[in-house]
Amino acid sequence: MPDKARIQCAGESALIVYLGTESSPAVAAKVQALGDALRSALGSVLVDLIPSYASLLVLFDPLQSDRYHVSQCIRSCLPKLTSTASSGGRLVEIPVYYSPESGADLEALALSKGLSTQEVIDIHSEQEYRVYAIGFAPGFAYLGDVDTRIAAPRLSTPRQSVPRGAVAIADRQTAVYPSPSPGGWNLIGLSPLKMFDPLAEEPMPVHVGDRVRFTAIDRSAFLLAGGSL
Repeated sequence: MPDKARIQCAGESALIVYLGTESSPAVAAKVQALGDALRSALGSVLVDLIPSYASLLVLFDPLQSDRYHVSQCIRSCLPKLTSTASSGGRLVEIPVYYSPESGADLEALALSKGLSTQEVIDIHSEQEYRVYAIGFAPGFAYLGDVDTRIAAPRLSTPRQSVPRGAVAIADRQTAVYPSPSPGGWNLIGLSPLKMFDPLAEEPMPVHVGDRVRFTAIDRSAFLLAGGSL
């Protein structure tokens, strides 16, 4: 078994595999590779896979198998994983209207970093991010890693309501709020893209392992694409 990999019981029909102690592109690539291997190896025994930053939750059908055999299957897959981070996944472009009008914390973030608002926008949009996990709310994708020049801690007092489409930064993570909700991340813009639509054939535009790039659009393009202020 590769160094740092651990398998633990997570219920009567679930095991969780820890592939590292902290998030990184290399660990995320292992999580994705293990998921792909287990889909093939377990077949109908597999009920679901829930990936996170450095772990993979494996849910299996207890009528077809048990923890011992699923654990053995996981162990047989682990030595085949590589530590090399793959570009993996799809590249998804997310349009963003960056401005003080659409991002309530953009100017304060720029001031705290000794940057102009345009420099913050450029730094945020020139980076390619990886989808490490989806949680908190349906369609809320945790993306990393944010450039240290614009990384910022969560707000000391969270907002009671953050609008749908808000593009935000917290520490070295960035995300798009899929629906109105409370939140303490730093808001820098708005995207017209729906991050979760339960009626769509594909409810979410991104999945764990995908890559994301933000593209700056102006106010008119944002409104034309269905955004609202």
